[in-house]
Amino acid sequence: MTATELKAKTPDQLRDQLVALKKEAFNLRFQAATGQLENTARMRTVRRDVARIMTVLNQKAAEAAAAAN
Repeated sequence: MTATELKAKTPDQLRDQLVALKKEAFNLRFQAATGQLENTARMRTVRRDVARIMTVLNQKAAEAAAAAN
């Protein structure tokens, strides 16, 4: 998932995707704790995707605030 793909989405879509990724991150942490996690690199990917979505959401909020003034 790239930032350009995320910028094309609406804030509601981004929030929905953020919730799904946070659930996945929780499940991955649980699997890692119980020794069932096979793809450890997925944790890093999910964590970075969450950060990417948060960044785009913050940028969109800043743009909306600047447009309101």
